[in-house]
Amino acid sequence: MQRIPRYLQLAAELREEILKGDFAGGRQFPTETVLCRKYDVSRYTIREALRRLEAEGLIQRRRGSGTTVQPAAARGGALHQPLSNVGELLQYAQGSEVVYERQGHGPLPGEVAVQLADPTDGEWTAFRGVRRHAGDAPPIAATDAYFHEMLGDAVEALDLGAGTLFSQIEQLAGVQIGKVTQDIQAIAADPAIAAALEVDEGSPVLRILRCYFDPKGRIFEISVSHHPGDRFAYAMHIDVEA
Repeated sequence: MQRIPRYLQLAAELREEILKGDFAGGRQFPTETVLCRKYDVSRYTIREALRRLEAEGLIQRRRGSGTTVQPAAARGGALHQPLSNVGELLQYAQGSEVVYERQGHGPLPGEVAVQLADPTDGEWTAFRGVRRHAGDAPPIAATDAYFHEMLGDAVEALDLGAGTLFSQIEQLAGVQIGKVTQDIQAIAADPAIAAALEVDEGSPVLRILRCYFDPKGRIFEISVSHHPGDRFAYAMHIDVEA
């Protein structure tokens, strides 16, 4: 299974604390020295974690005046998803919870297959789950996940309450992720999505369609997630090559 760098783990931990409201907006964030001591990591690790949080708009760093939490981030309540590599995909769900339910086994639904240019032949096992920050909090995502029959018995061994499914498949099936593609589209919530997300029918939602490929270019997992417009933030940072 792909090892997640410590700075990404730390960024996820700090992100969770910020979005839970543990740090008031506009107030001073702990210094690098304090964070190094608290998490027992190097200054480089701290700086890389903070660099990602700044790119996501969660904190602001100014030379000579320290680091502060952006007021909107301190209010919490939204799922804030970073993306620059597969490791961050593994981390984004921290601080939220979901229990998936098996929906059946058969061909990929036509409304999903029609959106894909790659072959989707064969049988797929479907799961569905609604993600929340905790308890009675409003839903932040409704996700349908599909696993191809090439994964064999590994699909039956998935822990449906573990929060993420694809992070388990690498180990259970011995499959490696070669690449991940995603398509993001703003749509109006249909009756089923509106009911799952507890929003009005026709409300704006973001649909994120992800395909997970093995190194041979075969799709082994597909996920379709719908997020309420006011409970989701998406951030991406790009390192510019010299």
